[in-house]
Amino acid sequence: MVSTYRQHKREPIEPSVNPRVQYVLLMSFSVAIGVAAALGAFFFRWLTELFQTTFWRSGHNFLDSVANSEWWLVLFLPCAGGLIAGVIITRWAPEAKGPGVPEVIKAIAVRGGVIRHRITFLKALVTSILIGCGASVGREGPVVQIGASLGSSAARIFRLDKSMLPVCVAAGAAAGISATFNAPLTGTLFAIEILLLDTAMSYVSHIIVASVTASALSKIFWGDFPTFDAPKFLFNNFDELIIFFILGILAGLISIAFVKMIQLMENIFDKIPVQDWIKPGLGGLLLGLIALKVPGILGVGYEAVNMGLTGILPLDLAIILLVAKMVATSLCIGSGMSGGIFAPSLMLGATLGISVSSTINMFFPELALTHSQYALVGMGTVVAGTTLAPITAVLTVFELTYSYKIILPMMVGCITSALVVRLLNGYSVYEAKLLRQGVNIVRGHDESVLVNVSVSEVMETEYDYLRTTDSLNKAADMVIDCPFPHFPVLDEEGRLAGILTLRDMRAYLRDTHDLKGFPLIVDSLMVRTVVSVQVNSNLKETLMLFEKTGVSFVPVTDADNKVAGIIKSLDAFNIYRERRNKNRILSASI
Repeated sequence: MVSTYRQHKREPIEPSVNPRVQYVLLMSFSVAIGVAAALGAFFFRWLTELFQTTFWRSGHNFLDSVANSEWWLVLFLPCAGGLIAGVIITRWAPEAKGPGVPEVIKAIAVRGGVIRHRITFLKALVTSILIGCGASVGREGPVVQIGASLGSSAARIFRLDKSMLPVCVAAGAAAGISATFNAPLTGTLFAIEILLLDTAMSYVSHIIVASVTASALSKIFWGDFPTFDAPKFLFNNFDELIIFFILGILAGLISIAFVKMIQLMENIFDKIPVQDWIKPGLGGLLLGLIALKVPGILGVGYEAVNMGLTGILPLDLAIILLVAKMVATSLCIGSGMSGGIFAPSLMLGATLGISVSSTINMFFPELALTHSQYALVGMGTVVAGTTLAPITAVLTVFELTYSYKIILPMMVGCITSALVVRLLNGYSVYEAKLLRQGVNIVRGHDESVLVNVSVSEVMETEYDYLRTTDSLNKAADMVIDCPFPHFPVLDEEGRLAGILTLRDMRAYLRDTHDLKGFPLIVDSLMVRTVVSVQVNSNLKETLMLFEKTGVSFVPVTDADNKVAGIIKSLDAFNIYRERRNKNRILSASI
C-alpha cells in the first residue's frame, strides 16, 4: 500500500533553553572547567617530574640530571619509555598518539566535541612517561588535550546541550594552556585562533572565564614564578625591524623544514615492517644515539631556552641544538610517541634567534645586537610558523615579558613567518597532521554546526514509497500526483531495495500514453545502486554526500537497512542555514 503524500512543513528551530539562562549556566560551568583543567595540568606536571626524578640522577635541572647519568641510561631509557607508551597507545588510547592539538581540532570539527573519558588519564600517563624518559616532545599540546578531554567529559556527564560541547572543549583547552604558562590571554587566544570555528565565537567570554580561573589556580599550585627567564625587552632602534623581518623569513623556512621532517619521519616509520607498538621504542633508541653526542635535545628543552634568554648560549651550540632538536622531535612524533611540538618550537626559535644575532654581530659588531632579545622574538616567530597562529605567538611572548616594546618586533617577525609558511607550504603542523588522517579543516566555516545536527533530527518520516512488486502504472500515477516524484523502493520485508525517480520513468511516459496493463513492475526499472545515509549520521556527512553525488534526496536507513525517513538536499541546506542563524541570533541576544 502506498502511503499518502503529506507536504512536510518544518518548523523554525528554537533554543531548548532560554538563551540568557543558558549563558549564565554555562558561565558557571566554565569556572568548574577551569578548576578541573588546572588540576589536570597540575597532576600531569607532577607526574612528569616524578618520572624524571625517578629515572635520572639528581641535578640542578633536567639537563644536569642527564649530564650526570650513565651513557647506557641516556641510550636506552628513551627506548624503554617508547615501548611502554607504544603498548598503551596501541591497545587503549590511539587518540593519545601525537601532539594532542590536532586530535582536539578533529574532535570539535568532526565529532562535535566528543572525546573519550579515558583520554584524560591515559594522555597524562603516556606523555609524562615519555618526557620523564627524555623524549624530545613538549607538554603544552598534551595539556591542551587533557583540558579539552576534561571539558568534554564534564559537559556530557552533566548532560549539557550537545551544541555546547565544542565550547566546553575549547574552554578546557584554554584553561590547560593558561595553567601551564600562567598566561590567561594566551590560553584564550590559542583556543580561538587554533581550535574554534565560527559557531563558537559567541562564547569567548566563557573561554576567558575558564582560562582566568585556571591561571589563578596555577599561582596557588606553583606560585607566581615565570616559566622562562625572560629578559627586560629594550627596543629603541627602529632600523632593527629589518633584522626582525629577516628573522621572520628564516623562522618561516625553519617551520616548513620542521613540518616536512615530521612528515618524512612518519612516512619512514609507516614503512618499517614491525608492529605499531614497537615503533616508538625504535624512535627512542635513535633519539638516545643522538643524545649521546647532544644531550641537550632530551626533554622539553626549557633549559636550552633559558640559556638563550640569558644570553649564555654560544653560536656553535645554538646551531647544533637547532638542527639536532628538529631531528629529535621529528623522530619522536614520527615514530608514534605522544607529545607536543609547542615547546620544541620555542627551543628552535630561541636557538635560531641566537644564531641570527650572533652571526650579524660577527660581521657588524657596531650593531651590538642583544642575543637574549633575539632569542625571545625567535621563540614567537617559529611558534607562529609551525602553528600558523601569529596572534597567539605574539601574546605568548608578551605575557612572558609584559613589555609593550616587544609587540612591534614580534608582530613583524611572527606575521612574516606565518606568511612565508602560508605561501610556500600552506598548512600548519596541526593541519598537516589532520590532512594525513584525511581530515581537511577549513578554518572559518561553520562545520561544527553540521556535526551537531543529527540526521534523525532533520529527516522526513512521512514520505511516499513504492514496493518492488508495484506496477509501472501505479508508479506513473504517483509520478503525476506527487510534487516530489522521487521514491525509495522497498522489498517485501520493508528493506531498501532501490530508487525510482521521474527521470527513470520519463522514457516510458513519453512513448506510452496509457500504461495500464503494462507488464513491467517497479523492480525491473528501479536503480539498484542506492546512495543512502545511516540514521546515526550527522548533517555534515549528509551535505558532503549531496555535494559528491549530486542526488536530490537520500533515504535514511537503520542497521537493518530499513528506511527510517528521507532527506532532501534543499531541506538539508535550509537546516544548515537555520542552525547557523540560530547561533548568530543567540550571540546577539546575550
